[in-house]
Amino acid sequence: MSLTYTMDSLTNPNYTAIADVMLPHTQNTFWHEFHEVSKSTPQLNYFEKLWMAWYAFIGNDVLATGIMSFLMHEIVYFGRSLPWMIIDRIPAFNKYKIQNQKVPSAKEQWDCAKLVLLSHFTVELPQIWFFHPMAQFVGLETGVPFPSLLTMAYQIAIFFVLEDTWHYWSHRALHWGPLYKNIHKIHHQYSAPFGLAAEYASPLEVMILGLGSVGPPILWCAVTKDLHILTMYVWIVLRLSQAIDSHSGYEFPWSLHHFLPFWAGADHHDTHHEKFIGNYSSSFRWWDYVLDTESGPEAAQRRRERKIAKAKKAQ
Repeated sequence: MSLTYTMDSLTNPNYTAIADVMLPHTQNTFWHEFHEVSKSTPQLNYFEKLWMAWYAFIGNDVLATGIMSFLMHEIVYFGRSLPWMIIDRIPAFNKYKIQNQKVPSAKEQWDCAKLVLLSHFTVELPQIWFFHPMAQFVGLETGVPFPSLLTMAYQIAIFFVLEDTWHYWSHRALHWGPLYKNIHKIHHQYSAPFGLAAEYASPLEVMILGLGSVGPPILWCAVTKDLHILTMYVWIVLRLSQAIDSHSGYEFPWSLHHFLPFWAGADHHDTHHEKFIGNYSSSFRWWDYVLDTESGPEAAQRRRERKIAKAKKAQ
């Protein structure tokens, strides 16, 4: 049985709940709402006015946040992947390719994109949609004015550290026999990763590792009652960019880890895909260093040197 909704039917009280979810409350255009917001709150900056106008135009916070969050995720994910797809087609960049004999074909990119899109719409969309009511329950702020840059910066830094910790331990667990075979193996289909493959994974893995991205902000908000959804958006943009870049398969002289030695980067994660073991962290190198799970020839050399030094000391 299908239902047809007309503008007249939306005035019927029986359709109120459906209208609340399906359509904007206002009959005005977005820019009309923006004009009204600008008149009533001139003290706000341009972006804060756009923000208020969006929520006024949609008229339903869950719907407004859900649409904005999902569109942001898709635009950032595929928009950040696109430059790497272009670079893969330019031979001049091949010298920077870590595994330069394994450049992904157009078919591999397309096959990967199809599974990623399926995951986005069937796994991530419901999570994104219900994020707003769940986060508001613990005190997430969605209004204006926006938080200061300093507040956003230190909160995002904390989220990076917490996510990296979660990622290390959960990722390491996913390399345990049964979990690897039944969950994580699909992500390792590409031994030479590329940007688009950052979220090429089983639905269960997407949820497990994704908890590291949304869990810390929700926990932070529950404890401190001090988190704005804009901070969450900036955090997700940076986290997505980091994940895509670390799967890019390219190592440049200007790569960030050359300036921040504790930053993981593409060379760190590319080795993980090539060797299928070690280098479990996402953003930083310290967990792998402290727990001796670094992978690659340099790490192996350091282990040999430590073993030799220990043997000499024992003599």
